[in-house]
Amino acid sequence: MSVKYGILTLLFQQKQHGYELKLGLDSLLGIKGKINPGQIYTTLDRLIRDQLVSSPGMDDQERKLFELMPKGKDELEKWLLEPVPYHTTKEDFFFKWSCARNIHFKQEQKMLEQQKAIIINEVMELTKLKTELLLQGDENRYLLITGMLLHLEADLNWMNQVENRNR
Repeated sequence: MSVKYGILTLLFQQKQHGYELKLGLDSLLGIKGKINPGQIYTTLDRLIRDQLVSSPGMDDQERKLFELMPKGKDELEKWLLEPVPYHTTKEDFFFKWSCARNIHFKQEQKMLEQQKAIIINEVMELTKLKTELLLQGDENRYLLITGMLLHLEADLNWMNQVENRNR
């Protein structure tokens, strides 16, 4: 999970102050209380330094506001289109997909297709390895690869359900 991209996602639609960003990040993650407020402000400082976010001033309750700059929007959209390597957890892609849905990202379908392509490629490579292991009589590694393929199949099924709901 990237606090940076979560913040960029939340600022995509409107200016927000730090506590709103904390609540939004908790909501994106689906798990309450996982983000440390200090981590949010440290990340905001870096985002301002990198000219991805700016602070236009205070709201009516004297809370510092933050807003997304054009460079930040470009950075977010570029990140959304980068497939998540499969060796990372599925939660990384789910977080990215949640960010895309949150901003009504027009290229969500492209994200899903790219992610599916990576998984399909992995399935092909593992299937070849599984066959080799079967021929070699290496049952332990054969069963390990079989389990990995079942996980990949489940991920592909989930992505197909997402795509079917979007149609």
